[in-house]
Amino acid sequence: MSVKVIAFVAVKPGQEDGFVAAARPCIEASRAEPGVLYYDLWREVDGEQRFVFNELYVDDAAVQAHMASAHFKAFGMATRDLAAARPIITVTHAVEVAD
Repeated sequence: MSVKVIAFVAVKPGQEDGFVAAARPCIEASRAEPGVLYYDLWREVDGEQRFVFNELYVDDAAVQAHMASAHFKAFGMATRDLAAARPIITVTHAVEVAD
C-alpha cells in the first residue's frame, strides 16, 4: 500500500537559503532510494511560508528505510539549528487515488 508523507518545516527568518542548501543532497539521495516514488520540496506562498516536503513511497517499509538512511539523519543534524520548531509530519495511506 503506497504511503504519502507530508512534512511542514518552519525555518528561522534569514535561514531559508541555508535550509535549502542542506536539503538538496538529502533530496537527491532520497529520490534514488528504492521504494521512493517522488520526493519534492515546496514552499508555502502565504502564511508562515513553511517548507513542505511532499513524499510518496511504495510502502511503509520504504518510509522506514528512508528515515533510517544516513542522508536523512545528516539532513536532520544539519538543519536542527535552522528550524524554528519541530517539523509537523503527516503520514497517510492511500484510500482512493488516481493512477
